[in-house]
Amino acid sequence: MIRILIADDSAFMRKVLSDLFRKQPDFEVVGTARNGQEAIKLVKQEKPDLLTLDVNMPVMDGLNALAVIMEESPIPVVMLSSLTQEGTEATVRALSLGAVDFISKAGGSISRIDTIEPEILQKCRNAVKAHVQKPKKQESPPKPAVPVMRRVAFPGLKREPPRQKSPSHAKLALARTPNPLLQRRKPEFQPKPLVIERGSGQKLVAIGTSTGGPQALQNVITRLPADLPCGVVVVQHMPPHFTKALADRLNTISAISVKEAEDGEVIRPGQVYIAPGGFHLRVRPDGTDRRIALGTDPPVGNHRPCVNVMFDSVAPFGQKVTAVIMTGMGSDGCEGMKKIKAAGGYSIAQDEDSCVVYGMPRAVVEAGLADEVKPVEQIASAIVSAVKR
Repeated sequence: MIRILIADDSAFMRKVLSDLFRKQPDFEVVGTARNGQEAIKLVKQEKPDLLTLDVNMPVMDGLNALAVIMEESPIPVVMLSSLTQEGTEATVRALSLGAVDFISKAGGSISRIDTIEPEILQKCRNAVKAHVQKPKKQESPPKPAVPVMRRVAFPGLKREPPRQKSPSHAKLALARTPNPLLQRRKPEFQPKPLVIERGSGQKLVAIGTSTGGPQALQNVITRLPADLPCGVVVVQHMPPHFTKALADRLNTISAISVKEAEDGEVIRPGQVYIAPGGFHLRVRPDGTDRRIALGTDPPVGNHRPCVNVMFDSVAPFGQKVTAVIMTGMGSDGCEGMKKIKAAGGYSIAQDEDSCVVYGMPRAVVEAGLADEVKPVEQIASAIVSAVKR
């Protein structure tokens, strides 16, 4: 029996979702909450197996409530979100904080619950199986040392007192004389450098992930150096709109550049390309370069983008490829990894303890295809080492 708690500021939605779950023989509704504060209190009190959490609520919104719950009483959480830009950004943030999955409210609200009833039930049944743990604090990159300037007195050298200037004279001199400190000062936020060398497609990193992926990607991509000497292509099982929000968020918090992939663009070093939702991502050779090819051909294994499709396309590059498989349900990526390994590529799998769902990595590990099995916090350093080998 799945004991579920529903948090939503809409009385209508609380009733609709409660009725939906009560009709199922494997669900028990243990309570409902009108805002984030009530959700936190009821999670501690009722200890449910699963929480559905609305993003937008009064008193305390879903994001703040989620952060507290994951810190104090971590349980599987499924977010309810809108398809607005604000809604997609908040959902990606929630997934990065530890939410297992999300359900999109078509048109901003679930007005026709019957049209997405199977999706709600399937996602909730899958989510309750997730391995959820208190998020680990990520270490901040070391800050550059600040030089300390000291006044040095030289023996026998007398310092002449400064000549007094009239206020008007001083102001005029200051206006004419540029301040060298201000001239050398760099802007607080600098654009990330765009690397444009041709022939840069010698090596390539390909990452595949699904459930729990946004949080795992945040752990990995934020640890990659800005000068990584190759490009990185990523497939994250996610619908349209959300992949753009994911790429934008990772770009703002990472040293390396991150963007949603575009059809036909050349893969550059120091750049991460995330497959857009609804499109397969393939890598095609183009002379000394490699280009991204997006396609809307049918889903493979119910996935588009599909990890196997991407892995199949990079397998011909052989030893130049480092393939990474991370948290996710099912076995997407395993067949493609077989081809990568047969061609001489290198593979890294996320370990069971750090996975939200140990499905996709398990398939690769049990097939004997993993060269390394690493906790998510060590995957970035493993990628850097593999690229240098």
